[in-house]
Amino acid sequence: MVKEFKTLLPYFKKYSLFYAAGFFFLILTNGAQLFIPQLIRIALDDLSSRNTTVIHLALTAFTVALGRVGWRFFIIGASRRIERDLRDKIFHHLTTLSDSFFSRNRTGDLMARSTNDLEAVRMSTGMAFVAFVDGVFLTTTILIILFLTNPWLGFYTFIPLPVITLLILSFGGMVSRLFKNVQEAYSQITNQVQEALSGIRVIQAFVKEQNFSEKFHLKNTEYLQRNLELTKLWGLFFPIIALLSGLTTLILLWYGGGQVMEGHLTPGEFASYLSYLSMLVWPMLGAGMTVNIIQRGAASLGRINEVLQEKPEITSPPEAQAPPPPYVLEVRNLNFHYPKRDNPVIKNISFTLKPGQILGILGSTGVGKTTLLKLLPRLLDPPEGTIFLGGKDIKLWPLVELRKKFAMVPQSTFLFSETIKNNIAFSNPETPLEEILLMGEMTTLTRDVEGFEQGWDTLVGERGVSLSGGQKQRVSLARALTAPAPILLLDDCMASVDMETEEKILGHLLKEAKGRSIILVSHRISTLKNADVILVMEKGTILQRGTHEELLKVEGTYSEIATLQHQKDRISGETIEKK
Repeated sequence: MVKEFKTLLPYFKKYSLFYAAGFFFLILTNGAQLFIPQLIRIALDDLSSRNTTVIHLALTAFTVALGRVGWRFFIIGASRRIERDLRDKIFHHLTTLSDSFFSRNRTGDLMARSTNDLEAVRMSTGMAFVAFVDGVFLTTTILIILFLTNPWLGFYTFIPLPVITLLILSFGGMVSRLFKNVQEAYSQITNQVQEALSGIRVIQAFVKEQNFSEKFHLKNTEYLQRNLELTKLWGLFFPIIALLSGLTTLILLWYGGGQVMEGHLTPGEFASYLSYLSMLVWPMLGAGMTVNIIQRGAASLGRINEVLQEKPEITSPPEAQAPPPPYVLEVRNLNFHYPKRDNPVIKNISFTLKPGQILGILGSTGVGKTTLLKLLPRLLDPPEGTIFLGGKDIKLWPLVELRKKFAMVPQSTFLFSETIKNNIAFSNPETPLEEILLMGEMTTLTRDVEGFEQGWDTLVGERGVSLSGGQKQRVSLARALTAPAPILLLDDCMASVDMETEEKILGHLLKEAKGRSIILVSHRISTLKNADVILVMEKGTILQRGTHEELLKVEGTYSEIATLQHQKDRISGETIEKK
């Protein structure tokens, strides 16, 4: 358990003054509370001093109130700040992790660790500290007072305390195990909700609402059962502690009452003794609360540490520097296979792309086109000595600088829940409106945006849900064109666009490319025909290589696809004319 909390040591050091001030106010509060039974003793034993006692009680009550405000502000404030800092650290760390990590971990589980688990950690750095200080200070001080007042009475009332301590220690391990089960169940619920809401349109389209509701009910019931197991444990624990604490009161009434009757204790001393014993109940219960909160915090912190201990698989080498332009891209005998897969996805791929050139790639689904594009900016990590940019192995580049040299339009379009304008200006939020409008013209997006009530300030919704497939692809393309990157990676990014719109976009792109290199992946011959070089891929290898004209002249995959697509377009045109 202790090793889990080592993660928080830098934060405890950072907010040590907060904890020191909170500790002062906590001791002030407890000290004032300990003074109250003495005032009761004085008032009972000397009735003539009641006026003075009332004034002292009022001042003590004010001190207690001031102290409680103080420790809440500093200790709870520090725990809230630690929660914020740790959440920032988790989020930043997640952004550095490689694609394989997110393939192994579900989004809902990561969200639960960043929210529900962090709340448990916050409690362990706030209220657990308060309960611990209360427990140690009040228990120690009260026992000293009791033993000094009447040693034998102190001894008898002390008897149940070791039993309570042993119970607290034995319950601690069970709490940790059960609470970890609760947190894991909560993660499953979070993941179920996240997945269902993300795919709500698919669920509705296939009329699977009832099916998903039943799945959620099962997860929710499992979460309930695990919580009930923990609740049963605490339902047993606290009554036992209260029972043992009540024994001290019985002992006081039996032994202390006799001492009063024999004149060894005054009524005021007996009343103060009884008051101290009632105050001792809270530290005993507080000890149980401390164990509960700390065990929960340790279980949650363990789950958080699992994420923080993950190391990015793709990193920059020490003191790496980017070479100067021009940025010629060279791929030399590239081979690549995914972990736990025997067959390579990419086999012996080689090509050179000079500034301003366009490289086209044609191939059926699953031949490695997208994998190849991901390898270039090291979204996937290629073997050493296989990909060079500006004459330097990309594995020797600073990772940030390398990725700035590529602007990618992925096959699966992702837009943020922002305006169209902000999505286009994603790479540079300071992009002037004139440039955004220019990108809109290049991607033929302007004509669509003009029909929206809010224009460029239209919110696209989560993942761009309010836009059509073609509109989303064009926003994504405009976003890439806005980025000041010398190489564009376009992964079948016009598949949802009609041929007429595609020709206009390509025309603008060729005209306004401004010396950029372009790698263009597509299933359409019409998209690739203007490329300087076209690669035809099959089963991870280059099957054919050449210009559009050269590839049409030889028998092979390219010419066959070109013929089939030409016939399809001709038939479609004749059908439209007849209508």
